[in-house]
Amino acid sequence: MAYNVEKSDQEWREELTPNEYAVLRQAGTEPAFVGEYTDTKTKGVYNCRACGAELFTSDTKFESHCGWPSFFDPKDSDAVELIEDRSHGMVRTEVRCANCGSHLGHVFAGEGYATPTDQRYCINSISVKLVPGDES
Repeated sequence: MAYNVEKSDQEWREELTPNEYAVLRQAGTEPAFVGEYTDTKTKGVYNCRACGAELFTSDTKFESHCGWPSFFDPKDSDAVELIEDRSHGMVRTEVRCANCGSHLGHVFAGEGYATPTDQRYCINSISVKLVPGDES
């Protein structure tokens, strides 16, 4: 797929820290319960750490107690790309930034959370950057 933001592997490596690169560009996962946004209650918009695209808002963030920030819906349906992921011997749905193709996490449905969508976008803190603000 062609993205609005296209960079070479070398450019991504130069712009991102090694940990950011491992998650955003190599579909890694940060350890549970260590991300900077796991428990934050700050109001604002969560942007892609790689390209700055607006992805999620604090209004859709909820406590799932899974160890990563969880949202029940993206800011805009076109903000994220959903891709079937058959890695690690399971079938999941990977969530990527629709603007640059960076890995954000995975989305799960039907887990019984009391959210309007019954979905949990399980997102790596290192994949996003919170821009605080009154509007979310």
